[in-house]
Amino acid sequence: MPRIDTDIKLDFKDVLFRPKRSTIRSRADVKLHREYEFRNSKQTYDGIPVMASNMDTVGTFEMAKVLGKQDLFTVIHKHYSVDAWKQFASENKSLLKHVAASAGMARGDLDMLRGILSAVPEVKFICLDVANGYSEHFVEFVKEVRAAFPSHTIMAGNVVTGEMVEELLLAGADIIKVGIGPGSVCTTRKKTGVGYPQLSAVIECSDAAHGLGGHIISDGGCTCPGDVAKAFGAGADFVMVGGMLAGHDESGGEVIERNGKKLKLFYGMASATAMKMYAGGVAEYRASEGKSVEIPYRGPVYNTAQDILGGLRSTCTYVGALKLKELSKRTTFIRVTQQLNEVFSGSAEPR
Repeated sequence: MPRIDTDIKLDFKDVLFRPKRSTIRSRADVKLHREYEFRNSKQTYDGIPVMASNMDTVGTFEMAKVLGKQDLFTVIHKHYSVDAWKQFASENKSLLKHVAASAGMARGDLDMLRGILSAVPEVKFICLDVANGYSEHFVEFVKEVRAAFPSHTIMAGNVVTGEMVEELLLAGADIIKVGIGPGSVCTTRKKTGVGYPQLSAVIECSDAAHGLGGHIISDGGCTCPGDVAKAFGAGADFVMVGGMLAGHDESGGEVIERNGKKLKLFYGMASATAMKMYAGGVAEYRASEGKSVEIPYRGPVYNTAQDILGGLRSTCTYVGALKLKELSKRTTFIRVTQQLNEVFSGSAEPR
């Protein structure tokens, strides 16, 4: 018999931070760097834990060059060749600590991963990314990759519940990607009816992970810097963004000009566009679970990254967190029925 869980689950849009007394003089005093030691790899991380998604329109080498210089992280998409990796590594050795190589479970993915990590041994992060992290085959795949790369830090996902976070950590992963369906070009919830409100998923999954000495990434659902802050406030160790970084010079794809406006194509990696590009089309046994959209061209990504970091610093000052590390400890969320006053939502901001 079907069961209904009646506990209320919340998304970023359902809450705001409650401000608290603060002794911080300036946003400039807030420290956003985090230092982590990972459960299984025993490797360490030092940086600002905002990540560019491993989508081919976001997780590019060009993106990594800009974000890495700001100590931000880029999960590189899986469609670069070994030669492309070698060239990037030869020109950007200092940035390799801020990137991860990606793989799925498709035929040849693990061989490609082996080739990349053999050619560029300085890369110590691996992202194992599948749509459905609940598959027993995926758990076994994580075990296989852990055995092959015992000292690499492994990100694995995506899942949205504590018990699966625990299983993947015990299988050898270090950082679990949390999020099913919240992405701006993801249609999983529409096509399958499966998903979980992202704020509640992060709260529950971070609790499960931290109990085992693991970490999580909040992956998807951020539409503005305030959402990034909410993810950290909810307990995320890293926050991965896609749509917020799309449409820039460093994003994949060419600039399109239409009716005098500059646009760039942005699409989900489970969309018909991506599957046609990399797999010859949508297989007859499945449906596309992503969409393709043309978004306004947004120029250099540096300015957007600074906007995200500026918003995050401001959040910390409002709740009295001198360090990003303290944000979740200083967080009280209040439920709301409205986030913004939208009267002038179409107005252009002066430049």
